[in-house]
Amino acid sequence: MWELTTGCKPFANVEHDIHLIIKIIDGARPEITEDTPECYTNLMKSCWDSDPKKRPSISVIKDICYTCFVNSTNRLFDQADLKRNMLIDSNKLGPKFSEKSHPKAIYTSRSLNSYISKCSSIFSKCSSIKFSSNDYISKELKFDIETESSESNRLDSLRTKRNIEESNI
Repeated sequence: MWELTTGCKPFANVEHDIHLIIKIIDGARPEITEDTPECYTNLMKSCWDSDPKKRPSISVIKDICYTCFVNSTNRLFDQADLKRNMLIDSNKLGPKFSEKSHPKAIYTSRSLNSYISKCSSIFSKCSSIKFSSNDYISKELKFDIETESSESNRLDSLRTKRNIEESNI
């Protein structure tokens, strides 16, 4: 979908390797051009959702495409073409602005099993690390901590420890 709006292949300027896979898993997406109609942008973003269950079904895609493309009262794509032509005329868009492909950017079907097994290995190593419940605390939860009572509790603890040490002397 993105290639149709830009005329460029996604992630053409980077090596297509495990690092790109991880970046895409982490949410990296190609930048949507400003001349892309909003309905098409929204459809593209929903198709990019990291959760496959949240992606639109083919019937939803068909309905959206019908509304965006076929509906004769909708002139969004005519407006997008005008905007795109203005960008090309102003030298902000066009073939000379497409990035040179990275030599290891591959756009043919191939097995990703080796990459998937590397990713699985990395994720299983990370998941095998044991964390206690106190190892990490979300920053958003820290704003309710009463610093005075914490300091007071710490001082009480130190006094108690000192008293025990003195009584053992």
